[in-house]
Amino acid sequence: MPKLIVAIVLDIDICHQVVRVWEQAGVTGATILDSIGMRHLLAHTQRDDLPLMPSLRSLLESEEYNHRTILIVIPDDLDLEDLVKRTEAVVGDFDKADSGFLFVVPVLMARGLGRREDAGSGKRGSEA
Repeated sequence: MPKLIVAIVLDIDICHQVVRVWEQAGVTGATILDSIGMRHLLAHTQRDDLPLMPSLRSLLESEEYNHRTILIVIPDDLDLEDLVKRTEAVVGDFDKADSGFLFVVPVLMARGLGRREDAGSGKRGSEA
């Protein structure tokens, strides 16, 4: 059964390293979202230098509070334990404070998993 891996990375530079490590492990695609944790949002909406009604967008645009959430769906044949170990080699132990957060959930259905643009022809196809 395919699995969804969600990794919340607190440092933008580390996010790029995680994506590179995942690619080396065989991940063919990922979605990366800007995100902010509830603790940071609540702490910084109490600041005096923010507008009375700060928008989430204005907080996200501030590099200081920006995190990255990386989403990937991996097929059965990709080694999940190896992928997590590689990720923690870059991020550090997720069980330690302020390192980020990672969780995995089963995916009941996935369409288009493993498709990649064929560089030569511009056609889409399945990977072996």
